[in-house]
Amino acid sequence: MASLFKKKTVDDVIKEQSKELRGTQRQITRDRSALEKQEKQMEAEIRKMAKSGNKEACKILAKQLVQLRKQKNRTYAVSSKVTSMSTQTKVMNSQMKMAGAMASTAKTMQAVNKKMDPQKTLKTMQDFQKENMKMDMTEDMINDTLDEIFDDSGDEEESQDIVNQVLDEIGIEISGKMVRAPAAGKSLPSAASSKQATISDDEIERQLRALGVD
Repeated sequence: MASLFKKKTVDDVIKEQSKELRGTQRQITRDRSALEKQEKQMEAEIRKMAKSGNKEACKILAKQLVQLRKQKNRTYAVSSKVTSMSTQTKVMNSQMKMAGAMASTAKTMQAVNKKMDPQKTLKTMQDFQKENMKMDMTEDMINDTLDEIFDDSGDEEESQDIVNQVLDEIGIEISGKMVRAPAAGKSLPSAASSKQATISDDEIERQLRALGVD
């Protein structure tokens, strides 16, 4: 009983109208099919009367055929109108739903704006920025402390060992190259050899006497 006195919503009304329009469209289609069937029968009757030479009957049937075809064409016009009404109903339903959604969204935005206090929001953002700066400073202090701890530990020695290992590898490579290169000391004459290569004055005088030069 409660459902009988329930107030219909817009959706309920639109559904009922759409149902009625669909029923009307089906009825129009059935009427058109009946008219098309009747049209074929009348054309056959006219051909029959023409073969028998009954001109008066042909004229009467021809007039009826013209009226029948006009009525059939009207069904197309009515069908088109019903289709247009159904489309308009669907469009109106969509627009009403969209308007309802916009109204609901507007109410939600109004409620949110009432709840939001610009001063409180600004203070919250400032507090966040302040705490974020504190966190950055604390992180820097912790990192500095950890660096000092690690510098005082054996990690420095381990790091130096790694550096020495790398330098040794480089040194081995350089040494390998230097082995193939000529030694700088070998390319230059030593002081002793330079002294040996120098001819003394006594030796010069001896060679001159041997040549008969005083």
